[in-house]
Parts: sequence; C-alpha cells; structure tokens
Amino acid sequence: MQAPLLSPEERLTEVNEHIQLIQRKNGLTFGSDAFLLSAFCRPAKQGKAADFGCGTGILALLLAARHTFTHITAVEAQSVFADLALRNVTLNGFSDTVSVLRKDVRHLSSADFGGELDAIIANPPYMRADCGFASPYDEKQIARHEVLGSIADFTAAAARCLKFGGRFYTVYRPDRLESLLAALRACKFAPKRMVFVQDHADKSPSMVLTEAVLGAAEGLTLLPTLLLHDKSPNGIEKALSKRAQEIYDNGVF
Repeated sequence: MQAPLLSPEERLTEVNEHIQLIQRKNGLTFGSDAFLLSAFCRPAKQGKAADFGCGTGILALLLAARHTFTHITAVEAQSVFADLALRNVTLNGFSDTVSVLRKDVRHLSSADFGGELDAIIANPPYMRADCGFASPYDEKQIARHEVLGSIADFTAAAARCLKFGGRFYTVYRPDRLESLLAALRACKFAPKRMVFVQDHADKSPSMVLTEAVLGAAEGLTLLPTLLLHDKSPNGIEKALSKRAQEIYDNGVF
C-alpha cells in the first residue's frame, strides 16, 4: 500500500482491522465509541446501510472490513471530512463497497441512496449547540455540538431513509438518553437492544449503544453493562476486561 500524501493538519494511524486511517489533528479522533458502535451492528450481508455524519469514514471502513453490509454510504456535511473519508476509502481499498455522499443529514431522503436502506448507523454530536466548551476549531465544534443537526434531526432523517423494519444504530451520552428516546418515539422507532458502557465498575456509564427498529412493537432488551477495564490491585493500571477484549478481538458483541 502506497503511503498517502498528508497535509500538515493530518496524521496517519493504523487502527482496528488493520485500517490505515488519515485523521485531522484538529478533528475528533478515532475512539472506543465508534469501534463499539460498529461491533454492535447486526450483520446483514445483503443489506444496504449508511453512516450519518461519517467524519473520517471510520465506521463505514470497519463495517466494510467485516462484510457487515453489502454496501455502505458514508454521509458527511463538512467538505473537508467528506474529502477525507473518500481518501480513506480509497486508501484501504473499499471503493467497491463504500461510497461517500457530501450532504447535510437534515436534507436526506431515501432517493439519495437509490431506495430505502436496511440500516443506518450514527455517532451524532452529543452536546446541544448552546452547551459545553466551545472549541476554537470549527470542525471539532461541529462534530461535538448539534450545529448541523440535533438528535431529533438525525432520527427523523433515519426514519425517512429506512425501510419499514429497518434498524437505526446510535451511540450517545447517557445524560441525554431522554432526548434520544423522545426522538425515537416521535419517529415511530422502537428501541430493541441497548447497552451502557462504563470504564470500570467504580465509574458511571459514559456512553449508551442503542438499536431501534422502525415501526416495531415495544420490547427492549437491556444487555449487561459493558465494563471496558478491570482495575489492578493498585487502582491505577488498567487492563481490558474479558468481555471488552473479546469484542475488540472479534469485532462483535
């Protein structure tokens, strides 16, 4: 694989599944939230999917590497990240299974994908536009805050683009779970699977993964909380928990 040309604002990192990922130094970097969300998705080998707000394209790349779906469209509103996602797709040889669409999630419809989708994945901005620390970098501010769409906007777009019975996967902050559930309910989604994730047993959950199905009846399975680490006897050093290690090794929950 030929080394890509990087700008001074970029760096190249090898991440899970041997993916070579170009990342922006001033953008959000690949972390456990994106990896766990990709592992949380149920395989649909003949299904078409989209990643809303793809950033570097890492979710689509992970899903393509595992053959989770037949095709994945990575959707991104920011031109700098849409271009970056396309470069990452090309760099890793996934041009046949991943395409990149530059468009605001709020303006999406099923026609953008040639028909209704089987699944949509989103790692949306967690923070309201008027809350939290304002980043001096616009790209990081947009990734973290609901500048280009709230959770309600992401959910409404998913409802427009999914087929009846299609699945919507999200990773979100537990302190905003009420907003997520309200958005799902308003768009006729039923949460079917959910798991809280926390660093170790003495910490509160830092994220929640949710699978919702469009038009389904209620019936939620709450999976056991995922503890990412076991604390060592000295309380400082940490190692991945057995369950977390299995997820990282196998790429599935």
